[in-house]
Amino acid sequence: MEKEEFKKSLIEKANKIDVELNDRQLEEFYLYMNLLLEWNEKINLTAITKPEEIILKHFIDSLTICKYIKQEKSLIDVGTGAGFPGIPLKIVNKDIKITLLDSLNKRINFLDEVIEKLNLKNIETKHGRAEEFGKDKSYRENYDIATSRAVANLSTLSEYLIPLVKIEGRVISMKGQEVKEEISNAKNAIKTLGGKIENIDEFYLPDSDIKRNIIIIKKVEKTPGRFPRKPGTPAKEPIK
Repeated sequence: MEKEEFKKSLIEKANKIDVELNDRQLEEFYLYMNLLLEWNEKINLTAITKPEEIILKHFIDSLTICKYIKQEKSLIDVGTGAGFPGIPLKIVNKDIKITLLDSLNKRINFLDEVIEKLNLKNIETKHGRAEEFGKDKSYRENYDIATSRAVANLSTLSEYLIPLVKIEGRVISMKGQEVKEEISNAKNAIKTLGGKIENIDEFYLPDSDIKRNIIIIKKVEKTPGRFPRKPGTPAKEPIK
């Protein structure tokens, strides 16, 4: 896709979710897409390789949570993969400090190159598992926001994310179309971990039939010290 065509498509879709992009940001997104496609030939980063689909399903999808990030100073993106939603959020919000956490070192290497080539500041990559970081005093209850896109069911995800946010901080869970049963099954886990569902936002991505749900969980009390449990346990045995 030619650069000008790319910019036009991204601007149009971003406007529909109330996100304004300047020319520098558009250049950064274009470079990011090309790095993603280049690296994807070496390591499996994404099954989405058509530029128009990358714009909608990766970039715009990531930016749908911008409206929930106002005065917050720090965010951790757990299981960031190829950098979604963390890097798009960083491109549009230079003030927030972002940590990208992923368990696969090859993906971290890719993210490091993206950060270097886009000259992004106040953003770091970390190789590891959420369960370990949730126990580490340097990260536990240290963030204003913890977010994740398509990583795990909500019970498991809550055990990954809630321990990482401060009291009064928020977990932003980015989900697909069917969430009612998942939310019902996760209510006790969320409460046990110190959280409370604050909002559920259901919408379609611009000019598409792709349905999304964003679940906002506010942290109302400290997470008990026994959580998160050891790596692998939250996925195998979600809190009931």
